[in-house]
Amino acid sequence: MAKQGSNEQRGSGPGRRALLGAAALGAGGAVVGLPGTASAGTSHGGGHGGKGGYRGLPEITIVGHRGTAGYRPEHTLGSYQLALDMGAHIVEQDVVPTKDGHLVCRHENDITGTTDVADHPEFADRKTTKSVDGNEITGWFTEDFTLAEIKTLRAIERIPENRRHNTLYDGHFEVPTYEEVLRWADEQGRRRGAPVWLYVETKHPTYFRGIGLGLEERLVKLLRAYGRHKKDSPLILQSFEPTSIQRLSRMVDSPAVVLLDVAGSRPWDFTTSGDPRTVDDLVTPKGLRWMASFAQGIGPTLDLIIPRDADGKLLDETTLVRDAHAAGLILHPYTMRNENTFLPADYRTGDDPNAYGDAFGAFKRYFDTGIDGVFTDNADTGLLARQEYLG
Repeated sequence: MAKQGSNEQRGSGPGRRALLGAAALGAGGAVVGLPGTASAGTSHGGGHGGKGGYRGLPEITIVGHRGTAGYRPEHTLGSYQLALDMGAHIVEQDVVPTKDGHLVCRHENDITGTTDVADHPEFADRKTTKSVDGNEITGWFTEDFTLAEIKTLRAIERIPENRRHNTLYDGHFEVPTYEEVLRWADEQGRRRGAPVWLYVETKHPTYFRGIGLGLEERLVKLLRAYGRHKKDSPLILQSFEPTSIQRLSRMVDSPAVVLLDVAGSRPWDFTTSGDPRTVDDLVTPKGLRWMASFAQGIGPTLDLIIPRDADGKLLDETTLVRDAHAAGLILHPYTMRNENTFLPADYRTGDDPNAYGDAFGAFKRYFDTGIDGVFTDNADTGLLARQEYLG
């Protein structure tokens, strides 16, 4: 994803918000929201630049990636709650369907690495090999389980080799349904006196439509039931498949973002439909204008903002931020993580790949490009980096 670069840097003009007005620094420097308050430094739905809805989100929006996956098993109510308590401006969910058509929150329909399903002998015969978006995967899949069966499983840490400390929480959280998340968000919004923003991704929508479990209609039914289907609703839709966003945009007015994978890759819906375009085409001014006809933003991988060389060091930034803004699109790239192994080589510290590197330096480098927000597994780090950046 990405072409040559500009060096557009944010100033500190009108509309900047103080970050920690309703937060305190907890042990180890974690930013923890005070109980009963709105998310730190936000005015959700309020008037950034005099505009409501997603345009009213805070300058440099911090998105809690899968909750706050750096500290809890991802896509659990424990992870979502901690992200919110830390002050994340938006909390992200991915949704996949069960055999009986319920939407549950998992990063993938393959739940082998995110649940204890392998420890359940009663489900041993469900292990199978499937082709999902052109990839052969062997494991257990949500579409082969009823919701009642999914509820007997417990979440586990997805990358225990990198985050041993998260394994402490293995087995303590259920797999939530998306409806449970909507109820949780409404309850938290009432307690805090401000809406809780959600960022929801349709995972593998072409694949699921092909097996009779279309995601969009199921998601829209829930959004309408919980009043999150309007232009100014505290919710953003997202998908790696542009046609999923197009389909959703015809059914609801909620703002939406097209996710963009690595340079040269091809969205799966384009592959199945014979559309020859790749991400390289979508990040051109023409491609951006096309996406702006049905979406309000893009979610590119960070490498489309600033590519890395063969050694993992950052190169010059591309023109993507400038070009997307010219098309009227916001940018929420993904994903910032604190561990050395995930950081650009320029910001790694020491020899332990799982130790924390100079995440603050990396955040600043990406903020300098003019992005509107960023997904992070470590919401507290992102919020403090934002506070320091905005002054």
